[in-house]
Amino acid sequence: MAVGQTEIAKPAANEVLLVTSGDLRLGANQTCWPAQRDMEAKLTAAFAQKGYKLVRAHKYNELEKHGFISSQRMGMDVFMNIHPEAKLVFATAAWQYTHHVLPGLRSHEGPILTVANWSGEWPGLVGLLNLNGSLVKAGKKFSSIWSKDFTDSYFLNALEEWLLIGKISHDLTHVHALDRGKVPAESAALGADLARDLKRRKAIVGIFDEGCMGMYNAIIDDELLNPAGIFKERLSQSALVAKMQTVNEMEAEVVYQWLVAKGVKFDIGEDAATELTQEQVIEQCKMYIAAVRIAKEFGCDAIGIQYQQGLKDMAPASDLAEGMLNNADRPPVFAEGTNEELYPGGPLVHFNEVDECAGVDALVTNRCWSALGLDPSTTLHDVRWGEHYKGDGLDEFVWLLQISGAAPASHFVDGYAGAKSERQPPMYFPLGGGSLKGVGKPGEIVWSRVFVEDGALHADLGRGTVVSLPAAETERRWKETTPQWPIVHAVLHGVSQNQFMARHRANHVNVAYGASPESADKALATKAAMFAELGVEVHVCGKTQLS
Repeated sequence: MAVGQTEIAKPAANEVLLVTSGDLRLGANQTCWPAQRDMEAKLTAAFAQKGYKLVRAHKYNELEKHGFISSQRMGMDVFMNIHPEAKLVFATAAWQYTHHVLPGLRSHEGPILTVANWSGEWPGLVGLLNLNGSLVKAGKKFSSIWSKDFTDSYFLNALEEWLLIGKISHDLTHVHALDRGKVPAESAALGADLARDLKRRKAIVGIFDEGCMGMYNAIIDDELLNPAGIFKERLSQSALVAKMQTVNEMEAEVVYQWLVAKGVKFDIGEDAATELTQEQVIEQCKMYIAAVRIAKEFGCDAIGIQYQQGLKDMAPASDLAEGMLNNADRPPVFAEGTNEELYPGGPLVHFNEVDECAGVDALVTNRCWSALGLDPSTTLHDVRWGEHYKGDGLDEFVWLLQISGAAPASHFVDGYAGAKSERQPPMYFPLGGGSLKGVGKPGEIVWSRVFVEDGALHADLGRGTVVSLPAAETERRWKETTPQWPIVHAVLHGVSQNQFMARHRANHVNVAYGASPESADKALATKAAMFAELGVEVHVCGKTQLS
């Protein structure tokens, strides 16, 4: 034992330690704490039912009024006092910063269980999936489970399995390694050609500050990216703010009026502290212009803005700008002082929260969809929540996908005319800024996720359908989640709720539309072939023509 180091007591055989991670922002932790406290009480009862005592490994903070680990340093200090062989549960009822606990989890030797509440109001599922994806990337073994009230048989059976043998077995029979022999010849040839072109010409993804909100799983090392012909341009959000200052009011006003003419409804108020103001929107339009100009300056094929820490204290939210960037039909941007339009005729691919895995996915999607003559507008969404819905001809589990405004208008019912812009919550965005909000249009989609596992790039691909729910049900779901954000009602083909949760390697999922079931199938096949030719390990999930 090292000098000055005290021996850590090993928990009793019937004791399990609990840790939880929160936000960096005090207000967010205080707001989410009641949900976390209630969830822990239910978890404690579930463990007691199995004869185990659940013990918090860190105390409630009386001064800050919450019990979350709220920084990486705090997380390291907490794990210093946890026996390395203890049974350990990570439980979250809220969005959490994975890097607060990842250092401790990486070195922990005992069995690890990650748990979240099944709730739309409290985004524990989003936090759970981010941590899970990060642990997968880190090569750390763990088990995971989720529940609405922690009394259902699926949860209790899984918990008992973990307590007995230290791991949980989920049904993953929906996942299949790509059989390239099943890819139609036309799609295989096109995908291979697109991959060879990317490797030859190469592409640049502009990274406006890496590592948003501790999302370790969203960072791809250059050594994995470069063989696919993709390289990073490391940019700074401070440069984005500086470039905004070179955009004049008239240029920004033209963008704003373009949106108004297209039918976007801005929920404008007067109190900048709590409402969306026109001045905030004009700043967002300046950000849009500045982002395009910086992308052109560095020759970027796609860009990602970190969007939260730092930027939120210097400018309104980037969501409106991101939604415009991702849409094929968007306000024209010209090189400063000239009539040269930049990136005309299509989207400038943007990956929200600078999720590099989503950026690679979106870049490949853009190439495939464009080659097929499909709308290349794409986005990522949070896997926020879902419920079974029966009625109006449906009897399906319907996922609710949301992102903070970066979805393109072409993905909405009625496009721009069906879009609204509402102020982002003041708790997260003190300087305001609006989202680009709409309801996902019914249609056929390809969903996907690029991730890192075992030191290699992987991609899960599947098919789905965006369905239309009654207006009252949509409003109910919005109120259960974040009403300022766009919403998508998605049914995934051949993938159950629990199968998806057990497999998915991220809090985000990429979505792109096909014009018909046949075109979506063709797009998926082409994308799978392109990924495979780039050296990415492709997995087909659920029911597709390649299954």
